[in-house]
Amino acid sequence: MERPASTARPSRHRAESADFRLLWWAGAADGVGSQAAGTVLPLLLLGLGNSPQTVGLIAGASTAVGLLLGPLVAVPADRGARKRVMVGSATVSALAMGCVSLALTAGRPPLGLIIAAVLVERLATACFEAAARGTVALICPGPEQPRAIARLTAADQGALIAGPALGGVLYQAARALPFLADALSYVVSALCVCAMRADLTAPTPPQHGEGVLREGAAGLRLVRSSPLLRLVLVWSTTVNVVVVALYYEAVFTLQRDGHSGAALGAILALSGAAGLTGALAAPTVARRAGAPRVVTGVTWLLVPLAAALAVVTDAWAYGLLFSLLCLLMPLASVVLQARALQATAPALQARTGAVLATATTGAAALAPVLAGALADRVSPTAPAVSCGVLLGLLAAHSSQRPVRGVLAVKVSG
Repeated sequence: MERPASTARPSRHRAESADFRLLWWAGAADGVGSQAAGTVLPLLLLGLGNSPQTVGLIAGASTAVGLLLGPLVAVPADRGARKRVMVGSATVSALAMGCVSLALTAGRPPLGLIIAAVLVERLATACFEAAARGTVALICPGPEQPRAIARLTAADQGALIAGPALGGVLYQAARALPFLADALSYVVSALCVCAMRADLTAPTPPQHGEGVLREGAAGLRLVRSSPLLRLVLVWSTTVNVVVVALYYEAVFTLQRDGHSGAALGAILALSGAAGLTGALAAPTVARRAGAPRVVTGVTWLLVPLAAALAVVTDAWAYGLLFSLLCLLMPLASVVLQARALQATAPALQARTGAVLATATTGAAALAPVLAGALADRVSPTAPAVSCGVLLGLLAAHSSQRPVRGVLAVKVSG
């Protein structure tokens, strides 16, 4: 009589594993396609006769609209429309990139068409990312969530390696091919989400007449009230700013010393491979050392690396140090993402994730401006020195006993 009960659990586990594989493929395909098209988009715009300022304005506008829309679409995603938003967003993105590919095949497309398609794709992608947040919590049991996040992070890192290389090869063959590949990647994402069997509707508590604005701010209220989520916010924002600023300092340094673009490409490839390795190793390291030691130790180790980047000029030395930084960072970031996931109710995952993503992405978007200003007005090494100071302050903060106590507390979703 107990045999059916014993076979039900493996069946459910297999379903969860299948759904996670579909989620992984959806994210991996999206990432590779987006990196392939995003890498060559500036080349396309410049090749069509647009100025670097125009290219920068388009990039900034597309980032800004994504940041603005993400928190808004998080509310319907948390209220039960997660799967519909993901499928619809991927479909709209596929159509937008398909239009760019078709226009390039037909001849010289007007700038307005490209701008419109890029903005539509960015808006749709922001909707997809907002709705996708919290999906891991709905399809993976709690103990498996750190490993799941590590695999998703590894997929993102792999896309940073494969996407630009694929985009460059396709662009050499034909200008339209990278955008066609991006469109097809969105089709793959939509089909993968459609094939997921799990119920992606989070249990929703009664709202008692809450207004739309108050309901949308629920994620912000949770982050403000949770010491763990505040730590995730501060740590992720600071480290993202540091990584982006150091990357742009590498661009400035290599260009000043007369290195070719191949050197920068090699640094990107090495750092992407290092980030992939760190993401895959994160669950094992966290299990053996514990979350407080991993976060505190990694943060302190990042300080001398940033300081060393201020004094090296050799391209390979810079690449090695920057790769070590990218290797260490995921060890802590995966731990923090997993703890944030487990500490947030399923019905608030999208809104809380939108708050964290808006803060980290918005701060990272300012990093190139700050790095350029420091390099021009202070000294070429000022960005790395400033990053070292920021990391030192962050390391001191993460070493405080209350902060380590927050990381030591076991949470479950």
